[in-house]
Amino acid sequence: MSFIGKNIKKIRTVKNLSQAGFAQLFNLARPSVGAYEEGRSEPKMETVVQIARHFGVSIDLLLTKELTVNELYGFDLYKQELKNAPSLIKVAFTSLAPETVLVNAENIQEYIFHRNEKTFLEQLPVVHFPVTFKSIGRAFEHTGSEMQYRECGIFNGDLLLAELVEPSAYDALMPGLVYILVLQSSFLVRRLQEVTAEGKLKLKADNPDYGLSEIPFTEILEIWEVRGVFSTRLKAPTQLEDRLNMLEQTVMQLNNRLKALEQ
Repeated sequence: MSFIGKNIKKIRTVKNLSQAGFAQLFNLARPSVGAYEEGRSEPKMETVVQIARHFGVSIDLLLTKELTVNELYGFDLYKQELKNAPSLIKVAFTSLAPETVLVNAENIQEYIFHRNEKTFLEQLPVVHFPVTFKSIGRAFEHTGSEMQYRECGIFNGDLLLAELVEPSAYDALMPGLVYILVLQSSFLVRRLQEVTAEGKLKLKADNPDYGLSEIPFTEILEIWEVRGVFSTRLKAPTQLEDRLNMLEQTVMQLNNRLKALEQ
């Protein structure tokens, strides 16, 4: 069962969007939005991807879980696009700070296929952070909500400062640390749980809504150890978070009581 219809309606409510306004964002017909919300049809995967990217929600969470108001409130509260905030890069700049190649969200697929090409890497933007890397350093823009929980963790749009792990050091990967895995068609940001005897990495997300992942070394193109996080996100007031949590719990309890009375 897909939760996409319920989540679209929840997103519209939280973002104060009409069906027409939501439709305009993704070049849809207004009746189509109503059909999605009522469960009479579902959007194409291309549209699901666009919705997920626009609101900073991972696709699997959008499809497999009914999102809470508190989660949606945190996905892009005080969201600030990096391309509209060049001053943030200046803050991190010092004359002694080395250049670090930045892989933005829109460059991820290109990076997977051209990561070893000098001309491609030279075309990518750079940032300056006072961080010294023993190996090659790289900055990656994080996407998705897998590594955030209860308004803590790594948020959509954060920059991950990472150091390349050489293949000869894979057996020394440390449980508990966060790693970026460059796979055949995607990136995966997870916390390492263990390296199995079968040559697999067992990884977990900080968000408990996501299950464990097991990735064989044979499917990994690169591994980067996250050394730091640069965030542009301002934390939501704790008092409001608590009120939202209490409200949602109350609504869930009332719904359960109503269902019990109907049986």
